[in-house]
Amino acid sequence: MSGAPESDRVEVTVVIPNYNGDRYIRDCVAALGRQSIRVDLIVVDNGSTDASLGWLRQQAKGNGGGSFPGIRSFRLMELDTNTGFAHAVNVGIEAAETPYVLLLNDDTVPRPDMAGRLLMHIRSTPRTFSVGAKLLSMREGNPIDDCGDLFCALGWAFSPGRDADRRWYNRACDVTTACAGAAIYDRERVLGLGGFDDAHFCYLEDVDIGLRARIRGLRNRYEPRAVCLHAGSATSGSRHNSFKERLTAANTIYLIYKNMPLWQMVLNLPLIVAGIVIKLVYFGRKGLMKDYAAGLLDGVRKCAANPERRVRFGSGDLPALLKLQLEYYVNCIRRIVG
Repeated sequence: MSGAPESDRVEVTVVIPNYNGDRYIRDCVAALGRQSIRVDLIVVDNGSTDASLGWLRQQAKGNGGGSFPGIRSFRLMELDTNTGFAHAVNVGIEAAETPYVLLLNDDTVPRPDMAGRLLMHIRSTPRTFSVGAKLLSMREGNPIDDCGDLFCALGWAFSPGRDADRRWYNRACDVTTACAGAAIYDRERVLGLGGFDDAHFCYLEDVDIGLRARIRGLRNRYEPRAVCLHAGSATSGSRHNSFKERLTAANTIYLIYKNMPLWQMVLNLPLIVAGIVIKLVYFGRKGLMKDYAAGLLDGVRKCAANPERRVRFGSGDLPALLKLQLEYYVNCIRRIVG
């Protein structure tokens, strides 16, 4: 799956939210132009103030200017302010006209066969909502950055292969959710679920929509042959920082409230509380305890402000919820044991 695209038929629209991504966006777009399948490209700019916006305007005006043979159409959608990842990708998904949308962070560089492999996987696997790529860090040695996300009863979302050797995790499998930094989605199913929840702003919005899809009996998958390099934390600045940990804490409380019926929240409450205590200690050692604690309160307020966004559970959802609950327990073991 390499070389020039063989057909003008396009089934995939790539949606990239950009926010001051001048350091990365050119390489990302250039890599899309070398894909083995042709794609449409929509870049949604979140109020950038750096040189990336001018470059994107120039490319969109000339529809890529022939510089990117793998891109059939190049569209720029400009937002006035930074509305966050979730809202930006919703804008792009709604504007897309293809059956599949491939979400990419602006600090990624996909291998030439990534889009084609993701498309092949989602088309060939029944009841599939999303398929995530194998994300490799741009750090020395290219360790794994993400290989599909799992959610556990401690209230933690994690990728089991984070920082592992890039040669590991080479088996395609079901996951709790796909990482939206590089993942393909069935567009109609995304729209059917109401899109990404922009109340998250960023962080865990992909876990939230992935859980909503799972509750409805759909699958999320991981495709290790679809490889993408990822700088990581290009917008927030580092793996652990005040902005990221406060927002992640808030969104954790919010997605639990949204995606668990009362019986499941009560069942998991002891482990969720344990998970919170562990993280308070962990972030206390990094000088971020106050930020994490403030984020928990933000999460409670977010739940109170958005009761209408809570999943409406029905009796038909019980088998999927029970299956997820078993996964939450198993994933606790995987997270602790490693």
